[in-house]
Amino acid sequence: MAIRTFREHTPKVGPRAFVDRSAVVIGDVQIGEDSSVWPLTVVRGDMHRIRIGARTSVQDGSVLHITHAGPFNPDGFPLIIGDEVTIGHKVMLHGCTLGNRILVGMGSTIMDGAIVEDEVIIGAGSLVPPGKRLESGYLYVGSPVKQARPLNEKERAFFPYSASNYVKLKDQHLAEGYDQPE
Repeated sequence: MAIRTFREHTPKVGPRAFVDRSAVVIGDVQIGEDSSVWPLTVVRGDMHRIRIGARTSVQDGSVLHITHAGPFNPDGFPLIIGDEVTIGHKVMLHGCTLGNRILVGMGSTIMDGAIVEDEVIIGAGSLVPPGKRLESGYLYVGSPVKQARPLNEKERAFFPYSASNYVKLKDQHLAEGYDQPE
């Protein structure tokens, strides 16, 4: 795994977390307990912080970055991701905040300053524009996203199931040594 210190910030990987050896994690990043970062993912906390909660899975080819502080945004935007979040393949997260128990569909983009509350499903290929807030308990789809409907009980039950499934899978990958350099 490529864990890189940048400007005196070394990423912190929590207990039993898995970072695939082809992923790159840079700078002010913390990855929570039992979380997983899968192949060809980039987690770049070089100009602001990135925090990933426990039992969260970041799927293959995703890019996680921040919004730096500057004249157009004095405080910048860190990237904050809660617990039991499943981030699908090739997702782009940029300077946004995600609560707990969320599913971000494959190929989605969530932009600067957006806030996704707890228990939300974002459909594949969706775009969450800068500063948009997604209310808890709904399915959102489209580009830009629109609230489609309330989540049903089966969908809400999927959040902990998905988190547990990826915890088991990352444990198997850890046992095989796929977090270690070749």
